[in-house]
Amino acid sequence: MFEIKAKDNRGRVGVLKTKHGNVKTPALMPVIHPRKQAIDVKKYGADIVITNAYLIYKDEDLKQEAIDKGLHELINFDGPIMTDSGSFQLSVYGDVDITNKEVIEFQELIKTDIGTSLDIPTAPFVTREKAEEDLEITLQRAREAIEYRNSQNMEMKLNSVVQGSTFPDLRRYCADELTKLDADLYPIGAVVPLMESYHYKDLVDVVMNSVAHLPDNKPRHLMGAGHPMIFALAAAMGCDLFDSAAYILYAEDDRLLSTRGTYKLENLQEMPCSCEVCTKYTPDDLRAMDKKERRDLIAIHNLHVSFAELRLVRQAIYEGSLMELVEERCRVHPQLLNAYRQLANYMDDMEKYNPRSKKSAFFFTGPESLYRSEVKRHMNKLREMPKKRDLVILPPSRKPYSKFISGKLGEFYIYGSERELDLEDTDFMVLDIPFGLVPLDIDEVYPLSQNESPKIKDVDSIEFIEDFISEFVEYYDQTLIHSRVIKDLEIGLYNKHSQSDEIRFKKDDLRKIKAIADYQFGVGAGEALFKGNIKIEKSKKTGKIRHIYDKGVIVANMRASDSFLVLSKEGAKRLHNSMPYPENRVVVNEDSVPFARDGKSVFAKFVVDCDENIRSNDEVLIVSEDDELLAYGKALLCAHEMGDFNTGQAVKTRKGMKK
Repeated sequence: MFEIKAKDNRGRVGVLKTKHGNVKTPALMPVIHPRKQAIDVKKYGADIVITNAYLIYKDEDLKQEAIDKGLHELINFDGPIMTDSGSFQLSVYGDVDITNKEVIEFQELIKTDIGTSLDIPTAPFVTREKAEEDLEITLQRAREAIEYRNSQNMEMKLNSVVQGSTFPDLRRYCADELTKLDADLYPIGAVVPLMESYHYKDLVDVVMNSVAHLPDNKPRHLMGAGHPMIFALAAAMGCDLFDSAAYILYAEDDRLLSTRGTYKLENLQEMPCSCEVCTKYTPDDLRAMDKKERRDLIAIHNLHVSFAELRLVRQAIYEGSLMELVEERCRVHPQLLNAYRQLANYMDDMEKYNPRSKKSAFFFTGPESLYRSEVKRHMNKLREMPKKRDLVILPPSRKPYSKFISGKLGEFYIYGSERELDLEDTDFMVLDIPFGLVPLDIDEVYPLSQNESPKIKDVDSIEFIEDFISEFVEYYDQTLIHSRVIKDLEIGLYNKHSQSDEIRFKKDDLRKIKAIADYQFGVGAGEALFKGNIKIEKSKKTGKIRHIYDKGVIVANMRASDSFLVLSKEGAKRLHNSMPYPENRVVVNEDSVPFARDGKSVFAKFVVDCDENIRSNDEVLIVSEDDELLAYGKALLCAHEMGDFNTGQAVKTRKGMKK
C-alpha cells in the first residue's frame, strides 16, 4: 500500500494507496471535527483527513448517521479518512467509555480507511515506571487490534502507535515489538507537548529512535505535527504523514501560521504571504470582520501555507536539496536549530538512506552542513582508500580542481619524515570545505565538484578541517602542505619550510578512472575493471571522459552529470569476477532468475539479500543465490529498503546476461 518515488536522506516522496484514492506523501491530514466543519479542506489541497471515531461513537445522533451513511458521507469527504480512537481524550481526561475491541469494530463499521487502536499516550518526562506501564498496555492493545482485525477479515488498514515517552530505549523497544505485528501504518505518538514547549531537541531523539526501528515499507505518521515550520525537519527524519487541528484552532485565536513561526493578527501591519487571503485582504480588513468570517479566512491562509510548505518539501526531496531546506527552516528559531544540531548524532543512520548522486548541488549554508551525511560518507571513504607513501595538500582553486591545477605549485611546509618526494608514490589532494580533502583524481565525482561554500571561512569550519587533516596526515610518511593552506587554516603541523619548485601534479586519465572505480565500487575495483589495452574516449566539446574500452570492447561509460561510472556487460563481468560476495550485489530468488537474465527489472519482493553498503542510484550487479551473474543495473532502493519492501522496483536493470 506504500511505494517510494524519490528519496533524500530519510525523507521520501511516496504514494499511500487506499480504497478511496492515493495520497502523495509527505502529506498533511487536517483534523475534521465531525460536528463542527468550518472549511472544505479538500478545496485547499487536502487529499486525506483525520477525524475522531470516539467523538462520533459518543454522540448518538452522529453514531447512527455514521453507521447508516458511512463516515465519508458524514463528514462530506470522498477521499481517504483516518480515524483516531479516543487516545487524545484518554490523555486529557484519564479515561474513555469504550474498549479497544469496541473502537476497532466501530471504525470498521463506519468504513474508515485507516483505523487506530486505543493506545496510551504517555506524556514526556514522566517516571520510567509510568512509561513502562503505559507502554505494555499500548502493545497489548496493538496486538489485540491486529488479531481482531485479521480474524474478522476487515478491509480497514490499521495504525499501531509508537509510545514510550521521552525514553529512547522504550521508543526503540516499542517500535521493534510493533514491527513484529505487521501493521499498515506507524504513528509516533505523544509528541505534541514537546512541540508546544519547544522541546524540539527531545523531539528529534523520540522520532529518530522510533523511525530507525520501524519498517521502511510502511508510512510513519508524526501525530499532532501540524505547524509548517516543523515539516521539513520531520520529513528529513522519515515522517510521511502529519495531522493537526492547528489550522482552525490558531484561526480561532487570530493567529496566522508561517514557516517562520506564528503571527498574531493584532500585531500585523502587512499580510505575511501571497495566498488568496493575503493578497485580497489587509490586516485591518480582517480585524474589521465578524469573528466567524475572520476565523474562516485565517484558517484558509493557514491551510495554504501548510500545503505550500509540503509541496516545497516534496520538491526538495525530488531534487536532493532537502537538508538545505531543513537548515534554512531550522534557523528561524533557536530551539529548532538546537534540534537540527541534535540530528547530527544520527548521521550514520541518515547516510544509509541518502543517495550517492543527486540532481542538486551540495550547498554549504553554515557549520551544521559539516555534519551532513555526504561529508561523513566522503571522509569515511578517504580513510578506506589505499594510501601512497607521501601526501601533498594544495589550496582550493576553481572547480573541478584537477582542471585548473598545473605547473609549479609553489611553497610547501613539511610534516613527517623528510625525504625526496617520489611523485609516482604521492597522493595529491586539495583542501576543501566542507569535504576536508579532495583527491585530484576523483574531484569530479558528486558532490566533490558539485558543491558551493562561502569564500570567507567560519571558525567552526576551520577547526573541523584542522582536526580532520591532523588525523589524516598520520596515514602518510611525509606530508607537504602548501603555504596558502598553512596561512588560511593556521595549521601547526609542519616542522620545516621547503622551497621546492619540483612539485607538480601530472594528470593521468587511467589513474583517474581507476581511482573513481575504487571510490565507487570498493578498493581493487579499478585494477579489475581497467586492465588490458585500455582506451579512453573523451567528449570533444567538454573534454570529459565518456567511454572506456579494452581492445574495442566497452568496459564502462562515465556519466557527465556526476562522473560516476556506468558499467557495460564486460564491466559487470569484470567487477563480478574480482569483488568478493556480496559486494555490489543484489541477490534474487530462484523465481526471478530467468527474468533478470532476460533484462527485466528486479522487484523488491524477489530480493533475498544484498550488499549492506548499497545506496539508491548505485550501479549494482544482479546475481542468483549461488552468485551467478544475471544482470546489472541501477539500484532504486537502498539495502535496508530492499529488505523491507514487498512491492515496487528495487533495481532498474540495464541489461541481462542472456547469451
